[in-house]
Amino acid sequence: MHFSESLKKNRDFQNVYRNGKSFANRLLVMYVLENGSEKNRFGISVSKKVGNSVVRHHITRLLRESYRLHEEMFHSGWDMAVIARAGAKNASYHEIKSALLHLGRLHKIIIETEKKMESD
Repeated sequence: MHFSESLKKNRDFQNVYRNGKSFANRLLVMYVLENGSEKNRFGISVSKKVGNSVVRHHITRLLRESYRLHEEMFHSGWDMAVIARAGAKNASYHEIKSALLHLGRLHKIIIETEKKMESD
């Protein structure tokens, strides 16, 4: 992740959950909170309710890759915590990518001029 760091510590996740704003769709829940820095911090959470470790790691890799390929579309200075829902278990890469970008648009943290490029 070129422009971003990982959200790793439990207290950082808890801060985003408590003080951030959330939107959800059928595959993902995204919490965002301004962090006051030049970089984004992106964290992923996939619980055991979603599936076994193979399934959880697969979803994590799909989310990380979706964000990595589109991170230039996101405004800087945000902490983002993405939680996978049970429906993500059978989702394809394109469904995960669409769900992630959809939530970014709902939070208004995606640069609007880039939206047209994504649909091409």
